[in-house]
Amino acid sequence: MSKVWFITGSSRGLGRSLAEAVLAAGDKVAATARNPEQLKDLLQKYPEQVYPLQLDVTDKEQIIAAVDGAIKRFGRIDVLVNNAGFGIVGATEAYSDEQVRSQLETNLSAPIEITRAVLPYMRKQRSGRILQISSVGGRVGNAGLTIYQAAKFGLGGFSEALAKEVAPLGIKVTCVEPGGFRTDWVDAAAAHQVPEIQGYETTVGVRKTFFTAGNFKPMGDPDKAAKVMVELAGHPNPPVHLVLGGEAAGMIKQANAARDEDMEKWLPVSRSTDADDAEDFTQTEMGRSFFGAKR
Repeated sequence: MSKVWFITGSSRGLGRSLAEAVLAAGDKVAATARNPEQLKDLLQKYPEQVYPLQLDVTDKEQIIAAVDGAIKRFGRIDVLVNNAGFGIVGATEAYSDEQVRSQLETNLSAPIEITRAVLPYMRKQRSGRILQISSVGGRVGNAGLTIYQAAKFGLGGFSEALAKEVAPLGIKVTCVEPGGFRTDWVDAAAAHQVPEIQGYETTVGVRKTFFTAGNFKPMGDPDKAAKVMVELAGHPNPPVHLVLGGEAAGMIKQANAARDEDMEKWLPVSRSTDADDAEDFTQTEMGRSFFGAKR
């Protein structure tokens, strides 16, 4: 039986590649975009499979209307993909209040709200897949992208907790964490106007120059990523975190090793704050539950 997908940010980048792959596989797509006119060619090619919907993911009323429209058109939502997002390169103190707010709303608040809108239907179905499109920047922090990465770190935590919460309902959650892919993300991130502030030349400045000088060639192929996600939606035991791209995998392995080293180095200090009568956490009821928990 064909699946019904609800994909945000379907008009460009990874979302567009995914929508095309899903439709080519014979599934149906409620494809959202700020400007649904950009989806006209997909509608012409797949008139029975695609349902274009206007959606500003930061508008709660539009979220509710889009989800309701998808349900009325197709009767169910089997796979939710929270893909819409953007970043801005700049120093933390240089961002305008609007630039901070918009990045947090689009990259974190919106996926949470859309997930909350879809969950009641998946709960009633006792089935569903949720793919949260995060980033390697949700696992590794880098200068120049602090607000974007704050949102993506938050999305990873939300997804990990949600996966445990909805597992008994037959709903599986995966936080997809791509590295650099050959879309227009980098150009768009560097195009926003953020004042340059003295003192950040060797951190934020290096990052922005790297993005704008034409030297950055992403390793990732969005069509290959789309193929993986189509297969992921049918996998019986998907991971909670899925890293996409060799670049991202290398960065995360290095970051994890550094965190583990710091953890071991400072472990005596960590344990020094326990109460005198505290038990070994792994032997407590909570510890046994935590380490023995299965998805």
